[in-house]
Amino acid sequence: MTGKLDGKVAFITGAARGQGRAHAIAMAREGADIIAVDICRDIPSNPYPLATPEDLAETERSVKEIGRRVVARIADVRERHELRDAVDAGLADLGRIDIVVANAGILPMAMGNPDPMGFVDASDVDLLGVMNTVAVAIPHLPDGASIIVTGSTAGMIRGTTTSPDMGPGGAGYGWSKRIVMEYVDEMCLHLAPRMIRINAIHPTNCNTHLLQNEGMYGVFRPDLKAEGKTPTREDAEPLFNLFQAMPIPYIEPEDMANLGVFLASDDSRYITGQHIRVDAGSLLKWPNGPGG
Repeated sequence: MTGKLDGKVAFITGAARGQGRAHAIAMAREGADIIAVDICRDIPSNPYPLATPEDLAETERSVKEIGRRVVARIADVRERHELRDAVDAGLADLGRIDIVVANAGILPMAMGNPDPMGFVDASDVDLLGVMNTVAVAIPHLPDGASIIVTGSTAGMIRGTTTSPDMGPGGAGYGWSKRIVMEYVDEMCLHLAPRMIRINAIHPTNCNTHLLQNEGMYGVFRPDLKAEGKTPTREDAEPLFNLFQAMPIPYIEPEDMANLGVFLASDDSRYITGQHIRVDAGSLLKWPNGPGG
């Protein structure tokens, strides 16, 4: 049985775990070969550990187990030359790129952290990283290719860049995701003559390390932080449920990957310049953010 992505190659950033790994596995199951990229080291302003070389190796193993080819490379999306080297390695082995998933992202948000490097690093990864990923791929994309950008409902919620609870890192994240939306709108018009599509997919809270970390637990449980306690996942979980209109605490990476397969496939051949939320109704429930 043929897959929706047979004969295609997908270039995916942030592929070592979370949404990136889910995209790689879902696209491999539909017949795509994969170029998987991740930084595989920590960024000092980010309060939770980033992926490791072992995580990237696990993504590589998972794709090979499905029976697809994969080129895995460690590269920092902030450094265009590193991405270009990864693309060149992928092209040498796999011959082409048909799909781009600009997924790498960080959320360096922690209650009471005033370090402005949080804003700098968030915008460098979440905005510049997207632009670098697209830039190194475009020269190699055939007509009819698909670019998928991971955004966030944080870019749509009013007040994400001004709330003191967000701190510089959270503000940088929200600002970057907002500007990414404008970037997708503009690139859509420039890519359309070649039938190349570009769309952004915007999750609510997603069950990855970006959500499941001590800094984020403190954002959801400032009452415990004020008491000098360290909030845990168990403390934050009931508050996660309040964020969505549907009675769920978060979506899973596979929910994003399922949409990614559709947007990468010919089923979406005339869908471009769109901002598609996978948010269980969270934006409509909280257009100004929780409590807004």
